[in-house]
This record gives sequence, C-alpha cells and structure tokens, in this order.
Amino acid sequence: MTRFYQRYPAGTRMNHWAVALLFICAGLSGLAFFHPAFFFLTALFGGGTWTRILHPFFGVLMVLGFVILFGKVWRENVWKPHDTEWVKASPRLIKTGDERGMPPIGKYNGGQKAVFWLFGISLLLLFITGFVFWQPWFADYFAIPLRRIAVVVHAISAVVLILSVIVHVYAAIWVKGSIRAMTRGKVSENWARHNHSLWHQEISREK
Repeated sequence: MTRFYQRYPAGTRMNHWAVALLFICAGLSGLAFFHPAFFFLTALFGGGTWTRILHPFFGVLMVLGFVILFGKVWRENVWKPHDTEWVKASPRLIKTGDERGMPPIGKYNGGQKAVFWLFGISLLLLFITGFVFWQPWFADYFAIPLRRIAVVVHAISAVVLILSVIVHVYAAIWVKGSIRAMTRGKVSENWARHNHSLWHQEISREK
C-alpha cells in the first residue's frame, strides 16, 4: 500500500493559488502598458482606464499574499551547503535528465530556493517602485527623475519575476508529482524519497 506524506497544508495551497491568480492579473494588466503591442490585453479588465486603476491593486494584493506565504516557508528556503553542491551538479541534470549522482536535498532543492528568493526580491522592488509612480495617489511626492528610474527598475523586476515564474512552472511540470503536491497537498513516499531524500528522512523520523 502506497504511503502519502503531507507536503502542503490546505492554507498554504490556497495562499499559493491566490498569489498565482493575482500574478496573472497583475502580469497581464502590466503588459498591457509595457508595449503598445500588448494594449489589447486591457479588454480583459474593462478597457484602458480600468486596467490602469486595477493594476496597482492587483500588485499590492499579490505582494501581501506572498508575504503571508513567505512567512510560512522561508525557513525551509534558507540556503545550505548541500544546495550549493546541488547547483554545481545541476547542469548535467538539465542537459541529460539523469538524476544519478545528484546530492541529497531537503524539502526544496537549490534551484527552487533560488527561484523563491528571486520572487521575494523582485516583488519587493515592484512594490517599492510601484508606489513611486502610482498616479494620482503617491507620484507627486517624488521628483520626476526618481519616477523615471522607478519605472525602469519596475520593468526590469517584472521581467525577472515573469522569467522566474516560467522556470517555476516548467520545473513543476518536469518533476512528475510536483503539481499534485500543490493541488492535493500530499506526495507518495516514493516521490519524497526519490526527489527530496533528506526531507523524506526528516518526516519519516517524525512519523
């Protein structure tokens, strides 16, 4: 009989999917103003005016949701020596798909931890810079040169966030069973042993 271990409680899963939904809304509404070629996306939010109004609110809610998620999982994403070893060995894994010889890892591998911290840094920058040019509420408190710098940093941070999410989604699809973990909350004992052996040892001792 297959044993299952809980990887994410219901609250964490709901938090994750709420942030994901807000990311889609913030991303699409932001792209609508990033380049004229994407302006057609404003139709999803009721036109240009409503898109401009809603975009910052999507962003603020997304950041607040991530802050809650951050508080739940940051300790498990602290960088450790075996993560460095995993990153050093990862090019061969990416190139060949051969997992033999990969260092044992905890609940998250080095790649997952790197993406997590990229999420955090890029969202922090998006949050801060967004207020600098948020019309009509806050922009007038800042000098025009500072607003222009904020727009550039905001755009770069958004690109980093989008690329990080793409990597995150691709990795979740690539590692079979990962999506189940965030939809049903549980993973099989074999999955845990194979993909996160140190975490498997830890939860086995607890059980």
